[in-house]
Amino acid sequence: MTRWNRAGWLVMAAAGLLAGCTTGEPEPAGPAGTPVSGAATSGAPTAAAPSPSGPCTPKVVMQPLPDWADAGFSGDTTIAHTLGERGEIAAILFANPLTHDRKDGANNKILWVSREPNSGGEPLKIIARLDGRGQPVAKEVPGGPGPSIIDMPGPGCWRMELTWAGHTDWLDLVYAAG
Repeated sequence: MTRWNRAGWLVMAAAGLLAGCTTGEPEPAGPAGTPVSGAATSGAPTAAAPSPSGPCTPKVVMQPLPDWADAGFSGDTTIAHTLGERGEIAAILFANPLTHDRKDGANNKILWVSREPNSGGEPLKIIARLDGRGQPVAKEVPGGPGPSIIDMPGPGCWRMELTWAGHTDWLDLVYAAG
């Protein structure tokens, strides 16, 4: 995929995310009150590549995006984001802090950007564990890295194992109490 095509896609994705920030509508609820969003959720554990052991350590920074992740942004690209431990993916946070059980009408919007294009359109699969050790929570972003709303079932530090199009990476994100 050319940089122009990727840039155009990211501009559209960012515009869609920002447009969603202005709605005061609560997110529709699915079974047992779980949010329904662009990210599919499953309670069933799913296998993923092992993530590092050790304490959950979020590394969200407010700095310019790396060059490979800034397509579609113009001017100053300073925004809250974190990179996967292997440097293969960026999580750009349009909600900072991410919050469990939001009551302010906003969403936990994350734009996932892969260092390498996902030409096959395979989904981004996320296995999250509270403090890196809890029960797995499965999420999926259809079409691969891109715009999403990722909610977690409780506050705390969540280690996310990410797999897409033959790639694997992981990162830690904190969800504040609502």
